[in-house]
Amino acid sequence: MFLISIKALQRNATILRDVRDAAGCRLILALKGFACWKTFPHIRGMFDGCCASGLWEAMLAREHFGGHIAAYSPAYGEAEVEKLCGFVHHLDFNSPGQWLRFRDLVAQQPRFRSGELQCGLRVNPEHSTGSTPIYDPCVTGSRLGATAAQLEDANLEGISGLHIHTLCEQGADALESTLEALEARFGNILSSPGIRYLNMGGGHWITKPGYDREHLVRLVRETAAKYDVEVWLEPGEAAAIHTGVLRANVMDVFESAGHRIAILDVSATAHMPDVLEMPYRPDVFLVEKNAEPESAAPGPAVTLPGESYQLAAGSGPHVHRLGGPTCLAGDVIGDYAFPRPLTVGDILVFDDMSHYTMVKTTMFNGVRHPSIALQHEDGTVETIREFRYEDFECRLS
Repeated sequence: MFLISIKALQRNATILRDVRDAAGCRLILALKGFACWKTFPHIRGMFDGCCASGLWEAMLAREHFGGHIAAYSPAYGEAEVEKLCGFVHHLDFNSPGQWLRFRDLVAQQPRFRSGELQCGLRVNPEHSTGSTPIYDPCVTGSRLGATAAQLEDANLEGISGLHIHTLCEQGADALESTLEALEARFGNILSSPGIRYLNMGGGHWITKPGYDREHLVRLVRETAAKYDVEVWLEPGEAAAIHTGVLRANVMDVFESAGHRIAILDVSATAHMPDVLEMPYRPDVFLVEKNAEPESAAPGPAVTLPGESYQLAAGSGPHVHRLGGPTCLAGDVIGDYAFPRPLTVGDILVFDDMSHYTMVKTTMFNGVRHPSIALQHEDGTVETIREFRYEDFECRLS
């Protein structure tokens, strides 16, 4: 079960709102990181809207969130552009070629002629600040964003915004160096009279403890004043970090070549793919029923009555290799130590499982998809989605 804390979501949203207000910028929720729309009524008042990675996310934003909708995709089809022009407010393109292809179509739209719809271009500052290549859009030969060389002699008539998205789980220092690279390569475009907005993208770890929010506010204000543009931020992970858990059941325990293996009913590849892709090592807690409260270790964002939590450390007397139920040999979450040996029926809780989990899950192998539940501010738990065989069946025909 994915269990999301409304209280924790509101905590993050409040921090983000305060940063927005202090910086004088605009704030939109990145649906690519968190799109559980049943939670939107609890946080929508703290955002200006949503950013979408394509038509379906944009439709979800329109139907369940409201406000400003910004869309960006590495490539659009004609039918997609026609539909997006009908309701989004920022439509950002990935290359001058895409803009040239659809410029006449967009220009015919009454919303574009009135200024209700503005178009932007994603650019690549060619300045890498991360350490994981799969999440670095500034690698040589990147398909994300136009380089300065690609924009030489490009016709940008009708473009009124620039869009960068180069950060991943990073602080304000990385943004500062990125803005310096942006100035060096695209300062002439940013300074042109037709540019009205700059989207600084996501990847800002704004709600992470220790993030220098004052530095971010200063950078946003300085950039907005320097180029006379409206600055937009589109946090995804920062909105949902440490707001939910994935609860798993131990299905089998056995020995293999000196390793103690525990097979769970949740999968790394199907339910928490960043464990394999990033790679990311989540904190894991062992649930103890009706244990003495004083014996419980600090737990995750979501806790249930009658349960205490023992944090699984990196070493200890009872080490288990946690694996999923799929046929993928590498469906391994990691080696974790517990205060006692695991047994069939034990409940484990994986912390920080709201962002980039539910939006990326699959039904590989026909493995049962975890249900989705909300924990409300009064502690009550509401299951908002349970998956059935028919959900698996209908995906395939």
